[in-house]
Amino acid sequence: MPAPLPLLFALLLAGSGAHAATTAPDWQDYAADVFEHAAETDRLILLDLVAVWCHWCHVMEETTYRDARVIERLRAGFVAVQADHDARPDLAERYRDYGWPATIILRADGAEVVKRAGYIAPDAMLELLDEAARRAPRLAAPTVAVPGEEPASPVLTDTLRHELERRHVTADDPQHGGLALQQKFLDADAVEWDLRLAARGDDDAARRARRHLDGALALIDPAFGGAYQYSTHGDWAHPHFEKIMRTQLAYLRAYSLAYAQLGDARYRAAAYQVVAWLRDFMRADDGGFYTSQDADRAPGRKAHDYFALGRAQRLARGIPRIDRNRYADINGMAIEGLVTLYHTTRDADVLALAVDALRWTLRQRRTGQGGYTHAASDPAGPYLGDSLYMGRALLAVYEASGQQAWLRAAQASADFIDVHFRRRGGGLLAAADNGTPVDAVAQIDQNIAAARFLYALAAHTGEPRHTQLADHAMRFLTSPATATSRLTDAGILLADEDRDGLGKSQYSLSLISINKKGGSA
Repeated sequence: MPAPLPLLFALLLAGSGAHAATTAPDWQDYAADVFEHAAETDRLILLDLVAVWCHWCHVMEETTYRDARVIERLRAGFVAVQADHDARPDLAERYRDYGWPATIILRADGAEVVKRAGYIAPDAMLELLDEAARRAPRLAAPTVAVPGEEPASPVLTDTLRHELERRHVTADDPQHGGLALQQKFLDADAVEWDLRLAARGDDDAARRARRHLDGALALIDPAFGGAYQYSTHGDWAHPHFEKIMRTQLAYLRAYSLAYAQLGDARYRAAAYQVVAWLRDFMRADDGGFYTSQDADRAPGRKAHDYFALGRAQRLARGIPRIDRNRYADINGMAIEGLVTLYHTTRDADVLALAVDALRWTLRQRRTGQGGYTHAASDPAGPYLGDSLYMGRALLAVYEASGQQAWLRAAQASADFIDVHFRRRGGGLLAAADNGTPVDAVAQIDQNIAAARFLYALAAHTGEPRHTQLADHAMRFLTSPATATSRLTDAGILLADEDRDGLGKSQYSLSLISINKKGGSA
């Protein structure tokens, strides 16, 4: 996510006007031959990892990468590479913590020289390029990534569980709700964990869940529906207006489960506002869902005035750009979120919307091996997210319909994951080897999602291989270095309880556990 900056686009343009250029860097695609060319010409590689929906990516494109000095410096000593993070999950998962735009400078051998998050002005970029040139020769050669000693057990130790529980409580913002961070976003795992605790009689957890949910309502677009990604300034009142599918999944899941347990009609309405955006703006005529919607009405120009308008006024001006790529993982997220709402409401129209997208993705993205491509044609891969989120979607639809074909397809996804993404020692890698010197990594959220999917699948199939693969993912998550690497990780607590069989379903797990403990559904 781009760092918030007290700059206006017009001032940025004015500040760089004396050095403006009509050309741009000689952007290359991220591939193995980029590293070969860098080695042959003794250059560094600058990777500009952007997002179609990202405001500060647009600003940086129009200022920093139009500055004649920056272009000249790049051409003299760098191979300039640009990649869309939605199109390249191998890069997105590796650098997700750095936000967009992400600027990574690499040596030809894959060593990371510099990493920066957010907008970099032209003068600062020149300094960064010079710094990278000075630092690069002093770096040691990268070593082959070998996982450390993972715990023998896939189960959290009592000590680590208690630490995660403590972190969950202390991460709460008692004033605004949600996590105590400058960037406010809906953490669906934190809400789900508090709902579980509340169902067991924990009144403090119930209050945390309500504060979190009530605060995050402010990020729902009142005119078009859908949820904005996050808010700055430590509150919910300063939204960044991009809408991405990962956020919509979080909203559909959290508010569906909350409505089932708490019966608050606002939470049901929130979920249906997400459905409205998916149906009205993101559904392709021939099936499947598009990827995202831009934060800006005009790229690089802040759109606060536009988003303050009502629906009719906005439509008269036109809508922010929609990324019309249809990726397998994005569709899996949308399907899963819709089916979670169906489990709560039994709304047949919501289920039909999900199944329609599922059938399109099966026709257009499924491989003969049980896995999924990302797009119609991929420059690398396979990527874990495509088979993982489609596996979760298939299991969700099976649970809603009882049709065995969906369960068999979910099992095929799990088997594909087992073959292609196992990480030695524990965990699942985000992607297969992409042919470059930069290794794939195991990403925490993906391993949480995989473990929970596989434990639920095992509950349906009784197959030991599904439990064993879930345990393999958990061995990465139960490592103290992983489990404590972020402010809080309620998802690991959820996955740990899933292993103990709290419920028999990934998607209605919380609904089942609530019912067993006397809550309402």
